[in-house]
Amino acid sequence: MAKKKEATFEENLNRLEEIVGEMESGDANLTELIEKYSEGVSLSKKCMSALKIAGETMDLLIKEEGAEELKLEIEGD
Repeated sequence: MAKKKEATFEENLNRLEEIVGEMESGDANLTELIEKYSEGVSLSKKCMSALKIAGETMDLLIKEEGAEELKLEIEGD
């Protein structure tokens, strides 16, 4: 059985924006609103997790780059 492709951050964010628009339109009944809200919360958590990982990765890259620059400065002296 084929594995379902994990949605990208951008796809999740776009879907979240769609959900907000659908909910703001006022056309959905209470049951649909609850379903959309639930999906939105799930997508929001996925987006926040992806942003956290991206931030941590950037911090690590900056620290590594800083360490490399320090090493070059020391070797250059």
